[in-house]
Amino acid sequence: MALYNTTSFRITDQALDALWLRQKTISQNLANSDTPGYKAKHVKFSGVLVDKMNASKTKSGKKELHLKTDIIVDETTNQRFDENNVDVEQQQLELARAQIQYDTLIEKMTGQFSALRTAMKL
Repeated sequence: MALYNTTSFRITDQALDALWLRQKTISQNLANSDTPGYKAKHVKFSGVLVDKMNASKTKSGKKELHLKTDIIVDETTNQRFDENNVDVEQQQLELARAQIQYDTLIEKMTGQFSALRTAMKL
């Protein structure tokens, strides 16, 4: 449907998916904080969106706005002697940050739906 195919809506939708993946990954890190040899994972997606916005247009004339996410395993640090490198406090901070970002985007999307609802009533 064309109403939901705006650039802003597609960006918000894909960012929500990426933040959900980030929250899931952080939760896995926290769940494995006592597992010997476990290596923390991080979701990377910042900066990719800017590159996509500057990319050339596709055949349809619209810019491709697929937000690519990567899960990166942190092999460089060790927090403990059992080679587990999960920093629980850092993971909790990242989880809180991701939740705030997610909530902000949900509010933005809700605002977009409210604007559409208002326009349909007129």
